[in-house]
Amino acid sequence: AASIQAVTEGLLWAMDRQTFRRILLKSAFKKRKMYETLLDSVPMLKALKSYERMNLADALVSKHFCSTERIIKQGDVADGMYFIEDGNVVVKMDQDGKEIEISRLGKGQYFGELALVTHRPRAASVYADGDVKVAYLDKSAFERILGFLTDVLKRNAEIYEEQLSNLARENIF
Repeated sequence: AASIQAVTEGLLWAMDRQTFRRILLKSAFKKRKMYETLLDSVPMLKALKSYERMNLADALVSKHFCSTERIIKQGDVADGMYFIEDGNVVVKMDQDGKEIEISRLGKGQYFGELALVTHRPRAASVYADGDVKVAYLDKSAFERILGFLTDVLKRNAEIYEEQLSNLARENIF
């Protein structure tokens, strides 16, 4: 408990504990359901059991990025991965000091998992293409919740690295 004293005249609104808890629980439930729906559209997560999907949904944090804002930078150490809730992103790779667009991703797609799985620096930079809302999963939650999927993710990582390499070569010539 705390004592609070107003310094100017004002109006005080009060809410009882039960109402506050009900609103809080309802909000958390809606957030979980929204993220579970988003995660259902991610092919690599189809193997998750219901409780694992709930844990993953609870670990996600919503982040917003403005148009052209950099979300991840090529060469940086991975701190997490991103699921696109709304909007689009542009994936670019540095080729001889010049950034070349190699891909575009939209709602329901994800990025940033490659560096988490391979334990290497980010392979590309990702920028917001207009306003973007993403669900962010930090590295420790990724390892705790998705650790058992590491073999599948590593196979996917090898495919992604090959695709990135091919796309980069195509854009050079």
